[in-house]
Amino acid sequence: MSVLFLTESDVESLIDMTSSIEVVERAFAALADGSAVNVPRARASAPGFLLHSMSATAEYLGVAGWKNYTTTTAGARFHVALYDLHSGRMLALIQANRLGQLRTGAASGVATRHLARTDATSMALLGTGWQAESQLEAVTCVRRLETVRVYSRDPAKRQLFAETMGQRLGLDIQAVDSADAAVRDSEIVSTATTAREPLFDGRLLTAGSHLNIIGSNHLSKSESDVESIAVASTVACDRIDQCRLEAGELVDAVASGRWKWEQAIELADIVAGTHIGRTDDAERTVFKSVGLAVEDVAMAAELITRARDRGVGQAIPLDVD
Repeated sequence: MSVLFLTESDVESLIDMTSSIEVVERAFAALADGSAVNVPRARASAPGFLLHSMSATAEYLGVAGWKNYTTTTAGARFHVALYDLHSGRMLALIQANRLGQLRTGAASGVATRHLARTDATSMALLGTGWQAESQLEAVTCVRRLETVRVYSRDPAKRQLFAETMGQRLGLDIQAVDSADAAVRDSEIVSTATTAREPLFDGRLLTAGSHLNIIGSNHLSKSESDVESIAVASTVACDRIDQCRLEAGELVDAVASGRWKWEQAIELADIVAGTHIGRTDDAERTVFKSVGLAVEDVAMAAELITRARDRGVGQAIPLDVD
Protein backbone atom coordinates (compact mmCIF):
# COMPACT_ATOMS: atom_id res chain seq x y z
CA MET A 1 0.00 0.00 0.00
CA SER A 2 1.11 3.57 -0.61
CA VAL A 3 1.69 6.46 1.76
CA LEU A 4 0.01 9.84 1.38
CA PHE A 5 2.49 12.67 0.88
CA LEU A 6 1.36 16.23 1.60
CA THR A 7 3.38 19.30 0.65
CA GLU A 8 3.41 22.68 2.37
CA SER A 9 0.96 24.01 -0.20
CA ASP A 10 -1.34 21.03 0.40
CA VAL A 11 -1.40 21.78 4.13
CA GLU A 12 -2.11 25.45 3.43
CA SER A 13 -5.09 24.52 1.25
CA LEU A 14 -6.60 22.02 3.66
CA ILE A 15 -6.99 23.73 7.04
CA ASP A 16 -7.32 27.17 8.60
CA MET A 17 -6.66 28.56 12.07
CA THR A 18 -10.21 28.23 13.36
CA SER A 19 -10.23 24.50 12.59
CA SER A 20 -6.68 24.10 13.92
CA ILE A 21 -7.74 25.51 17.29
CA GLU A 22 -10.54 22.95 17.55
CA VAL A 23 -8.17 20.10 16.61
CA VAL A 24 -5.54 21.16 19.14
CA GLU A 25 -8.11 21.74 21.90
CA ARG A 26 -9.36 18.17 21.43
CA ALA A 27 -5.75 16.95 21.67
CA PHE A 28 -5.35 18.64 25.04
CA ALA A 29 -8.59 17.04 26.24
CA ALA A 30 -7.19 13.66 25.14
CA LEU A 31 -4.01 14.27 27.15
CA ALA A 32 -6.21 14.91 30.18
CA ASP A 33 -8.25 11.71 29.84
CA GLY A 34 -5.27 9.54 28.92
CA SER A 35 -6.30 8.76 25.35
CA ALA A 36 -3.17 10.54 24.08
CA VAL A 37 0.43 10.29 25.25
CA ASN A 38 3.12 12.87 24.48
CA VAL A 39 6.87 12.18 24.49
CA PRO A 40 9.14 15.20 25.12
CA ARG A 41 11.56 16.39 22.45
CA ALA A 42 15.08 14.96 22.20
CA ARG A 43 17.98 16.46 20.27
CA ALA A 44 20.97 14.92 18.51
CA SER A 45 23.79 17.20 17.51
CA ALA A 46 26.78 17.41 15.22
CA PRO A 47 28.88 20.49 14.43
CA GLY A 48 26.50 23.04 12.92
CA PHE A 49 23.58 20.59 12.95
CA LEU A 50 20.69 19.65 15.26
CA LEU A 51 18.11 16.91 14.78
CA HIS A 52 15.02 17.45 16.93
CA SER A 53 12.72 14.45 17.47
CA MET A 54 9.34 14.24 19.21
CA SER A 55 6.52 11.69 19.16
CA ALA A 56 3.05 10.92 20.47
CA THR A 57 0.27 8.37 20.40
CA ALA A 58 -3.35 9.41 19.93
CA GLU A 59 -5.55 6.44 20.77
CA TYR A 60 -8.64 8.61 20.41
CA LEU A 61 -7.73 9.04 16.73
CA GLY A 62 -6.32 5.56 16.15
CA VAL A 63 -2.92 6.93 15.15
CA ALA A 64 0.59 7.65 16.37
CA GLY A 65 3.31 9.78 14.87
CA TRP A 66 6.47 11.77 15.08
CA LYS A 67 7.81 15.12 14.06
CA ASN A 68 11.48 15.38 13.16
CA TYR A 69 13.15 18.59 12.12
CA THR A 70 16.65 19.76 11.43
CA THR A 71 18.21 23.13 12.12
CA THR A 72 21.41 24.36 10.46
CA THR A 73 22.79 27.68 9.32
CA ALA A 74 20.72 27.13 6.17
CA GLY A 75 17.48 27.12 8.17
CA ALA A 76 15.03 24.50 9.43
CA ARG A 77 13.24 21.59 7.72
CA PHE A 78 10.18 19.94 9.27
CA HIS A 79 8.45 16.60 8.61
CA VAL A 80 5.62 14.73 10.35
CA ALA A 81 4.82 11.05 9.84
CA LEU A 82 1.61 9.32 10.87
CA TYR A 83 1.03 5.61 11.60
CA ASP A 84 -2.04 3.42 12.04
CA LEU A 85 -2.20 2.06 15.61
CA HIS A 86 -3.73 -1.26 14.57
CA SER A 87 -1.43 -2.26 11.72
CA GLY A 88 1.60 -0.10 12.46
CA ARG A 89 1.58 0.96 8.82
CA MET A 90 2.75 4.43 7.85
CA LEU A 91 -0.24 6.45 6.64
CA ALA A 92 1.27 9.77 5.70
CA LEU A 93 4.42 11.84 5.41
CA ILE A 94 3.85 15.58 5.62
CA GLN A 95 6.01 18.63 5.06
CA ALA A 96 5.37 20.37 8.35
CA ASN A 97 6.53 23.98 8.46
CA ARG A 98 3.04 25.40 7.94
CA LEU A 99 1.56 22.63 10.09
CA GLY A 100 3.87 23.67 12.92
CA GLN A 101 3.00 27.32 12.55
CA LEU A 102 -0.70 26.53 12.71
CA ARG A 103 -0.53 24.23 15.72
CA THR A 104 1.70 26.61 17.67
CA GLY A 105 -0.73 29.45 17.10
CA ALA A 106 -3.65 27.16 17.84
CA ALA A 107 -2.22 26.16 21.23
CA SER A 108 -2.09 29.82 22.22
CA GLY A 109 -5.61 30.21 20.89
CA VAL A 110 -6.78 27.40 23.16
CA ALA A 111 -4.96 28.89 26.15
CA THR A 112 -6.32 32.37 25.45
CA ARG A 113 -9.84 31.00 25.11
CA HIS A 114 -9.62 29.45 28.58
CA LEU A 115 -7.42 31.94 30.43
CA ALA A 116 -7.89 35.46 29.06
CA ARG A 117 -10.71 37.66 30.26
CA THR A 118 -13.79 37.11 28.12
CA ASP A 119 -14.06 40.85 27.54
CA ALA A 120 -10.41 41.36 26.55
CA THR A 121 -10.10 43.61 23.49
CA SER A 122 -6.45 44.77 23.49
CA MET A 123 -3.30 42.82 22.65
CA ALA A 124 0.45 43.33 22.66
CA LEU A 125 2.47 41.22 20.25
CA LEU A 126 6.24 41.02 20.60
CA GLY A 127 7.75 39.65 17.41
CA THR A 128 6.92 40.07 13.74
CA GLY A 129 8.05 36.77 12.25
CA TRP A 130 6.04 33.91 10.81
CA GLN A 131 5.06 32.54 14.21
CA ALA A 132 3.92 35.99 15.31
CA GLU A 133 1.44 36.00 12.43
CA SER A 134 -0.22 32.81 13.67
CA GLN A 135 -0.20 34.01 17.29
CA LEU A 136 -2.15 37.08 16.31
CA GLU A 137 -4.53 35.19 14.05
CA ALA A 138 -5.26 32.61 16.76
CA VAL A 139 -6.12 35.24 19.35
CA THR A 140 -8.48 36.95 16.89
CA CYS A 141 -10.31 33.62 16.57
CA VAL A 142 -11.15 33.50 20.30
CA ARG A 143 -11.37 37.16 21.34
CA ARG A 144 -12.83 40.24 19.65
CA LEU A 145 -9.78 42.48 19.45
CA GLU A 146 -10.12 46.21 18.94
CA THR A 147 -6.50 47.32 19.24
CA VAL A 148 -3.15 45.58 18.77
CA ARG A 149 0.28 47.02 19.48
CA VAL A 150 3.24 45.26 17.91
CA TYR A 151 6.95 45.59 18.57
CA SER A 152 10.10 44.07 17.10
CA ARG A 153 13.65 45.39 16.88
CA ASP A 154 13.47 46.37 13.21
CA PRO A 155 11.25 49.48 12.67
CA ALA A 156 10.63 48.67 9.01
CA LYS A 157 9.59 45.08 9.74
CA ARG A 158 7.21 46.02 12.52
CA GLN A 159 5.60 48.72 10.37
CA LEU A 160 5.19 46.29 7.47
CA PHE A 161 3.75 43.66 9.82
CA ALA A 162 1.25 46.16 11.23
CA GLU A 163 0.09 47.20 7.78
CA THR A 164 -0.03 43.70 6.27
CA MET A 165 -1.69 41.91 9.18
CA GLY A 166 -4.00 44.83 9.88
CA GLN A 167 -5.33 44.62 6.35
CA ARG A 168 -5.50 40.81 6.40
CA LEU A 169 -7.39 40.61 9.70
CA GLY A 170 -9.28 43.90 9.59
CA LEU A 171 -7.58 45.18 12.76
CA ASP A 172 -6.19 48.44 14.05
CA ILE A 173 -2.54 47.42 14.54
CA GLN A 174 -0.08 50.02 15.80
CA ALA A 175 3.68 49.55 15.43
CA VAL A 176 5.34 50.92 18.58
CA ASP A 177 8.98 51.62 19.36
CA SER A 178 9.47 49.55 22.52
CA ALA A 179 8.28 46.31 24.07
CA ASP A 180 7.22 48.19 27.20
CA ALA A 181 5.02 50.50 25.12
CA ALA A 182 3.33 47.48 23.60
CA VAL A 183 2.77 45.65 26.88
CA ARG A 184 1.58 48.56 29.01
CA ASP A 185 -2.22 48.31 29.61
CA SER A 186 -2.65 45.38 27.18
CA GLU A 187 -5.09 42.69 28.29
CA ILE A 188 -3.45 39.95 26.20
CA VAL A 189 0.30 39.75 25.59
CA SER A 190 2.00 37.25 23.28
CA THR A 191 5.72 36.80 22.75
CA ALA A 192 7.03 35.09 19.61
CA THR A 193 10.72 35.93 19.29
CA THR A 194 14.17 34.38 19.37
CA ALA A 195 15.18 36.51 22.37
CA ARG A 196 17.55 35.06 24.97
CA GLU A 197 16.79 37.72 27.59
CA PRO A 198 13.42 39.02 28.90
CA LEU A 199 11.73 41.40 26.51
CA PHE A 200 9.84 43.60 28.98
CA ASP A 201 9.41 44.51 32.64
CA GLY A 202 6.84 42.14 34.15
CA ARG A 203 5.63 44.90 36.46
CA LEU A 204 3.97 46.43 33.40
CA LEU A 205 1.51 43.56 33.07
CA THR A 206 -1.88 44.93 33.99
CA ALA A 207 -4.27 43.32 36.45
CA GLY A 208 -6.39 40.76 34.62
CA SER A 209 -3.86 40.27 31.81
CA HIS A 210 -3.05 37.01 30.07
CA LEU A 211 0.46 36.26 28.74
CA ASN A 212 1.34 33.67 26.06
CA ILE A 213 5.07 32.83 25.96
CA ILE A 214 5.86 30.75 22.87
CA GLY A 215 9.14 31.79 21.28
CA SER A 216 11.65 29.74 23.25
CA ASN A 217 12.03 26.01 23.89
CA HIS A 218 15.49 26.00 25.42
CA LEU A 219 16.66 26.61 28.98
CA SER A 220 19.13 29.26 27.82
CA LYS A 221 16.31 31.51 26.55
CA SER A 222 13.74 33.58 28.46
CA GLU A 223 11.28 35.91 26.73
CA SER A 224 9.72 37.07 30.02
CA ASP A 225 11.18 37.87 33.42
CA VAL A 226 10.72 36.31 36.83
CA GLU A 227 8.20 38.99 37.79
CA SER A 228 5.87 37.91 34.96
CA ILE A 229 5.75 34.40 36.37
CA ALA A 230 5.82 35.20 40.10
CA VAL A 231 2.81 37.58 40.01
CA ALA A 232 0.60 35.20 38.01
CA SER A 233 -2.28 33.47 39.75
CA THR A 234 -2.18 30.72 37.13
CA VAL A 235 0.81 29.46 35.14
CA ALA A 236 -0.34 26.84 32.64
CA CYS A 237 2.09 24.66 30.69
CA ASP A 238 1.36 22.86 27.45
CA ARG A 239 3.06 19.98 29.28
CA ILE A 240 4.85 20.32 32.62
CA ASP A 241 7.37 17.52 32.01
CA GLN A 242 8.50 19.12 28.76
CA CYS A 243 8.57 22.62 30.24
CA ARG A 244 10.89 21.36 32.97
CA LEU A 245 13.33 20.47 30.20
CA GLU A 246 12.84 23.47 27.91
CA ALA A 247 11.13 26.47 29.56
CA GLY A 248 13.88 28.92 30.51
CA GLU A 249 11.37 31.43 31.92
CA LEU A 250 9.99 28.92 34.41
CA VAL A 251 13.38 27.51 35.38
CA ASP A 252 14.57 31.06 36.07
CA ALA A 253 11.50 31.72 38.24
CA VAL A 254 12.20 28.57 40.26
CA ALA A 255 15.84 29.55 40.70
CA SER A 256 14.74 32.94 42.05
CA GLY A 257 12.79 31.29 44.85
CA ARG A 258 9.63 33.20 43.89
CA TRP A 259 7.85 30.35 42.11
CA LYS A 260 7.71 26.55 42.36
CA TRP A 261 7.01 23.81 39.83
CA GLU A 262 4.22 22.62 42.13
CA GLN A 263 2.33 25.77 41.14
CA ALA A 264 2.31 24.83 37.45
CA ILE A 265 -0.92 23.58 35.90
CA GLU A 266 -1.41 21.49 32.79
CA LEU A 267 -3.39 23.29 30.09
CA ALA A 268 -4.96 19.90 29.42
CA ASP A 269 -6.57 19.91 32.87
CA ILE A 270 -7.99 23.39 32.29
CA VAL A 271 -9.42 22.32 28.93
CA ALA A 272 -10.92 19.21 30.52
CA GLY A 273 -12.50 21.27 33.29
CA THR A 274 -10.70 19.50 36.13
CA HIS A 275 -8.90 22.73 37.04
CA ILE A 276 -10.23 26.27 36.83
CA GLY A 277 -8.00 28.53 34.79
CA ARG A 278 -9.29 31.98 35.76
CA THR A 279 -11.42 32.66 38.80
CA ASP A 280 -11.78 36.45 38.59
CA ASP A 281 -11.12 39.36 36.24
CA ALA A 282 -8.18 40.74 38.25
CA GLU A 283 -6.00 37.62 38.05
CA ARG A 284 -2.89 37.53 35.89
CA THR A 285 -2.50 34.32 33.91
CA VAL A 286 0.37 32.84 31.90
CA PHE A 287 0.60 30.13 29.26
CA LYS A 288 4.03 28.70 28.52
CA SER A 289 4.25 26.73 25.28
CA VAL A 290 7.26 24.73 24.16
CA GLY A 291 5.40 22.72 21.51
CA LEU A 292 4.06 19.17 21.73
CA ALA A 293 4.18 16.25 19.32
CA VAL A 294 0.58 15.38 20.16
CA GLU A 295 -0.45 18.67 18.55
CA ASP A 296 1.41 17.71 15.38
CA VAL A 297 -0.11 14.23 15.37
CA ALA A 298 -3.64 15.54 15.87
CA MET A 299 -3.16 18.08 13.07
CA ALA A 300 -1.74 15.40 10.78
CA ALA A 301 -4.71 13.12 11.41
CA GLU A 302 -7.13 15.92 10.52
CA LEU A 303 -5.13 16.79 7.43
CA ILE A 304 -5.12 13.28 5.98
CA THR A 305 -8.87 12.96 6.56
CA ARG A 306 -9.45 16.18 4.65
CA ALA A 307 -6.92 15.25 1.97
CA ARG A 308 -8.66 11.94 1.28
CA ASP A 309 -12.05 13.62 1.11
CA ARG A 310 -10.80 16.24 -1.34
CA GLY A 311 -8.36 14.16 -3.37
CA VAL A 312 -5.36 16.22 -2.28
CA GLY A 313 -1.79 14.86 -2.04
CA GLN A 314 0.38 12.26 -3.72
CA ALA A 315 0.49 8.49 -3.20
CA ILE A 316 4.09 7.30 -2.80
CA PRO A 317 5.22 3.66 -2.35
CA LEU A 318 7.07 3.99 0.95
CA ASP A 319 5.24 1.24 2.82
CA VAL A 320 4.61 -1.65 0.43
CA ASP A 321 3.27 -4.81 2.14
